[in-house]
Amino acid sequence: MRGWVHERLKNQVLLSPVTGGQPTGTFWGSKISNAALQEALDSSLRATGMLALSPGVGNYQLDAQLVELEQPIIGVNVKVVVTIAYTAVEKRSGTVLYQRRLRSQYVAEFGSAMLDPNERLRLANEGAVRNNVNLMMRDLIALALN
Repeated sequence: MRGWVHERLKNQVLLSPVTGGQPTGTFWGSKISNAALQEALDSSLRATGMLALSPGVGNYQLDAQLVELEQPIIGVNVKVVVTIAYTAVEKRSGTVLYQRRLRSQYVAEFGSAMLDPNERLRLANEGAVRNNVNLMMRDLIALALN
């Protein structure tokens, strides 16, 4: 995706602290924490060259909120569905440039972690978030190209 990033997005996106996540607990299985989602977004923005090089320097502010996390109680093939709300605002004018709730899913099949259902759930969580972040990144790139 890096080659498709428009000049006006390069090193211009500031990421606000992520909200809506839940820490993983011993009794309720793998969840998606704010820190994990923040890291996924930060890494993706950095890899594409969109992340601002220093705090406070950048034209756009990106907010992300984990709205919904659908997980099975138990399953052979574990399907996780995640919904994340994104808002991108131009800092100078306060104009909302992008606002969307994206829903994505991922299925971790039995063979990916045959003996550990918690590991399958973790893999499904990560896959669903990865798919969601990729959708958002493609949207931002398409928006800048128009």
